[in-house]
Amino acid sequence: MAKTWQLQEAKARFSQLVEEAMRGQPQLVTRRGRKAVVVLDWETYARLTGADLSLWQALRPPKPLPNEEAEALFARVEAEPREVSLL
Repeated sequence: MAKTWQLQEAKARFSQLVEEAMRGQPQLVTRRGRKAVVVLDWETYARLTGADLSLWQALRPPKPLPNEEAEALFARVEAEPREVSLL
């Protein structure tokens, strides 16, 4: 569970807030009694946003598709040739 800080306290003890976030503990900062922001360590942020992924890694499904699904993605529709009028 994230530790909650009021904005004034977070500003006054920012180094401690960052240290706790770097230990993998999300830090929630409130402003005027309402949830405002969350401070996360870089590894958690990168994992959640995909910041360290290439385009190929981001688009690739998390696990391989079954053969039937993969074949369905690339199946060609067999269509009869259509007649064209050359007038």
